[in-house]
Amino acid sequence: MGVVYYANYLVWCEVGRVELLRALGRSYAVLEGDGIGLAVSEARVRYLAPARFDDLVRIETTLTSVRSRALTFDYLISDAVSGTRFATAHTALVSIDGAGRLTAIPVDFRAALEAVR
Repeated sequence: MGVVYYANYLVWCEVGRVELLRALGRSYAVLEGDGIGLAVSEARVRYLAPARFDDLVRIETTLTSVRSRALTFDYLISDAVSGTRFATAHTALVSIDGAGRLTAIPVDFRAALEAVR
């Protein structure tokens, strides 16, 4: 159809989220190494215009909520050249331990997250 597959927008959200966490000083890999995972508990995408093959895409990621065991993010996915808005999105994530049980986000990491909100 000449347009980006709809599920790729969620992949782009993950890229934006991982890069935001890295910019805040803790990569997702380090977080997992510390025994903490962030599992998506909710995802929503509103498609506004189709992205096409070879478009340069910009993902703007905003941390909108930090709680003891949960984070929420909003995203704006747009054309990096023209600024055309392709989609807006929202994800909620919960912090889990290695057994998949809810657990608190490490205090130091949570403080860093709250500082940018």
